[in-house]
Amino acid sequence: MKVDLHSHSTCSDGLLSPVDLVERAVQRGVDMLALTDHDELAGLGAAHAAAEQWGLRLIDGVEISVQWEATTLHIVGLGIGIAHVPLIEGLAAIRTGREQRAQRIAESLTAAGIAGSLEGARRYAKNPELVSRAHFARYLVETGHARDTNAVFRNYLTPGKPGYVSHQWAGLGDALHWINGSGGVAVLAHPGRYPLNQQQCERLLGEFVGLGGVAVEVVTGSHAPDEFVTWARYARRFGLRASAGSDFHGPGEGYRDVGNVPVLPAGCDPVWSVF
Repeated sequence: MKVDLHSHSTCSDGLLSPVDLVERAVQRGVDMLALTDHDELAGLGAAHAAAEQWGLRLIDGVEISVQWEATTLHIVGLGIGIAHVPLIEGLAAIRTGREQRAQRIAESLTAAGIAGSLEGARRYAKNPELVSRAHFARYLVETGHARDTNAVFRNYLTPGKPGYVSHQWAGLGDALHWINGSGGVAVLAHPGRYPLNQQQCERLLGEFVGLGGVAVEVVTGSHAPDEFVTWARYARRFGLRASAGSDFHGPGEGYRDVGNVPVLPAGCDPVWSVF
């Protein structure tokens, strides 16, 4: 079975509509797909309708922005209950914070000599409630400040670079409370991306498990093959299931197309067996 449990649509910062995303996944042979838009559930209805038409198993998902100590993390919720009121209200609060952050990012870029970035980012955002760094990145590519979005994130919008602003997201405990309360499964997304040393990783995983976390992304678009092995080892050590997802945002962006997800390392307990 071909599984991809991390993908994005235009309802957050993806380039394809939920329907087009499902169609691309089907064309690429995906059997089970999770739509995990950032802090947003709006695309799931259309995605389900398309998935039923194409015979694709769609998992209701979301990717929640979280603050843990001084680090911003992402927690994926899989198999969530989309009518769960605390989840809905929590995500709405995060989206309000995103709007405030977008204004501050634009102010920082203006100070660095890049004008009109908020208006430019809004042109790329199909969801007016969710202007993200990816939308700013596309504007910076459009205006010639970077070759591609990967270059943007090397030179802008990240700590120590123009356009970066700190922000207080949801607490780790809040995100897991919302996901677990809705009947979903909490997954630590792309852990190799975070600037954490081994001691911090172990502390994070211990806290994550203690709060009811179930799985960690072992295979993901932003992990190198050696990191697959590292995070498979962490998963076994902490009794976590293993997830796999492309973190697909659109053709030509990121490192993997939808469905281009290598197999898990031997000995992993796949999270999709829950579904």
